[in-house]
Amino acid sequence: MERREPILSAVGPDITAIDTGMVGERELNAVYFISGPAPALVETGPGADVPVVLEALEALGVGAADLAHLIVTHIHIDHAGGAGALLRHFPGATLWAHERGVPHLVDPSRLVASTARTYGRARMESFFGVTEPVPAERIHAVKDGDRIDLGDRVLAVIHTPGHASHHVAFHDDGTGAIFTGEAIGSYLPWGPAFRPALPPPEVDIDQALASITRISAFRPTQLLTSHFGALPPGVDGCAIAKGEILAWAEVVRLVLASEPEATADRLTVALAAHGAASFAEQAGRPLGADAERYDALGSAAMNAAGLARYWRKRWEREQTVAGLLSSARRSAASNALESCRITFLNSSAASSRRPARARMSPRTYHSRSVYGSETSSRVFARPRNASASG
Repeated sequence: MERREPILSAVGPDITAIDTGMVGERELNAVYFISGPAPALVETGPGADVPVVLEALEALGVGAADLAHLIVTHIHIDHAGGAGALLRHFPGATLWAHERGVPHLVDPSRLVASTARTYGRARMESFFGVTEPVPAERIHAVKDGDRIDLGDRVLAVIHTPGHASHHVAFHDDGTGAIFTGEAIGSYLPWGPAFRPALPPPEVDIDQALASITRISAFRPTQLLTSHFGALPPGVDGCAIAKGEILAWAEVVRLVLASEPEATADRLTVALAAHGAASFAEQAGRPLGADAERYDALGSAAMNAAGLARYWRKRWEREQTVAGLLSSARRSAASNALESCRITFLNSSAASSRRPARARMSPRTYHSRSVYGSETSSRVFARPRNASASG
């Protein structure tokens, strides 16, 4: 596959975007260099793009002893696959990643196998190259709310699950920008168009929408996406991303609702048609010759698989909860009936032990109720000396 020269572009104060030329295409994958007292690279790109990243850093004057930090939004190999190789070139650098992803950086075998199942092994190796393991002692695990001090600025860690459970974004307190990774999906400047990133096995629509809301709450001055680049001023990327995620999810939901056993091919065809229509609506032109580049970021088949898994798991959970609630209601009703039965039995037992009434004195009334009847009789007690006729 053709490899291209790195293209560098300043996107903010002391922030340079590096187009890695992933899969031989432009404007698909970006890593960001932050200069300053403790220089950092946000994202590494895949192992196949490490030579391009090294060439870009050399052009920026970054020597082997200079880079202090490698910071990744998540561990998918197009974002962190180059970490092991880059750490060999920069012996003083520390890799920062969410704590849930750390084990898969140390031993990437399961991650690589999962990617191979999604892309096919030959296509994966062609696209992404080799993913080297990372020495555990070179990794600093982070969680929501942690802060990465770069000397003249701090990157605040924002846990943003949805695309993946371990996904994080970073808020730069020096510029107000947020490095979004794939929390808002992909922005394609050559469209221009947005598209979601909803791969198996961890995609969660509810979490994805909540994560975008969190990003928006920071009121970022700029959104810096990994696929690809800085959003233009005035574009409400968070709102557009939410709309696209909901629309793509709905396509798969509707197919599954009417065809519960819909095949992967059936779902892929439906989602591919929607993706092409969405691109045409946003870009004002058909996808056409850009179809392969569009698909390289995550095929319709991959997104369909992720969304189908999400909906089926969600419906399974809802059925389980509904069953538990129904069982709880039946149990509560049964308990109430048993309580009433016990109360009645106790009351009846108490009545049977009650002493007999004292003999009525003359000229007093006695009301006698009949159990199970609303009638009662009133008996006038005769005086002791009165005759029966009197």
